[in-house]
Amino acid sequence: MAALAAVLLLTAAPARALVAGDHDKPLEVVPSVDLARYAGKWYEVARLPNRFQKKCAGDVSATYTLLEDGTIRVVNECGKADGSTIRAAGKARLAETSGPNSKLEVRFAPSWLSWLPAVWGDYQIIDLAPDYSTAVVGSPDRKYLWFLARSPQIDDATFQGLSSKAAAQGFDVSKMERTKQTR
Repeated sequence: MAALAAVLLLTAAPARALVAGDHDKPLEVVPSVDLARYAGKWYEVARLPNRFQKKCAGDVSATYTLLEDGTIRVVNECGKADGSTIRAAGKARLAETSGPNSKLEVRFAPSWLSWLPAVWGDYQIIDLAPDYSTAVVGSPDRKYLWFLARSPQIDDATFQGLSSKAAAQGFDVSKMERTKQTR
């Protein structure tokens, strides 16, 4: 038993070192996104735990609407354990005017605070299926990660593929929580 534990520890150690070292590297984002095609409803399939989704028990979705000024209206919804729904509306914009449109910034704070850099969070699309059926979104510090899909459920092979892509970018996918979808 101790030998098995030692083998598991030795094989896991290099993975943890890789994860820690990759935090210094920028994320490799998809080169370009058709934002009109990306718009619409996405279901959260899994996420790294985070403080602002602690009350979300399931049925998490995000709806993106491309606006005429090039920004994106964001509406996030999730179900609480008591059956009620939390809804947050925000806005996304390009992170860099000359950079890829797969690097966005999102804010849910009131618009009068939008001049503060701290109210904008990184939203970087690091993987996108050619048919826009799945996406992997993360932050450069590797603290935030979401697997999104156009349907509430994905098969295990697809989930493992998304996990592999995120792990290759330095995310600790062992902490991913699958999202309960009842719709």
